[in-house]
Amino acid sequence: MTYRPISAYHAHIYFTPDTRPLAERLRAGLAEHFPTARLGRWHDVPVGPHTHAMYQVLFTLDLFATLTPYLMLHRDGLAILLHPDTGDDLADHTAHAVWFGEILPLKLDVLRKAD
Repeated sequence: MTYRPISAYHAHIYFTPDTRPLAERLRAGLAEHFPTARLGRWHDVPVGPHTHAMYQVLFTLDLFATLTPYLMLHRDGLAILLHPDTGDDLADHTAHAVWFGEILPLKLDVLRKAD
């Protein structure tokens, strides 16, 4: 197995029309407490491998120890997929991924596997 270092982390925050206010509150808290984290666009329809509406949070290695517990404690029942960025999209979204709450299906056929 080839070692692939982690360059960053992604958290995908999933929501429905009914839970969007919870996702908005979580996003506001992330923006306030983690100003260097990059908050992605709102996707009200599924995109890429994601089968539910979501937005992404991209954060650096140094934020893992504080941002991850924040997500755990403030997710308010929302499903969250947390994964590293190693350059192997398939492994990052599956074997290396951690789910908070409900595990949602992904469209794995659209993910790129590293060589």
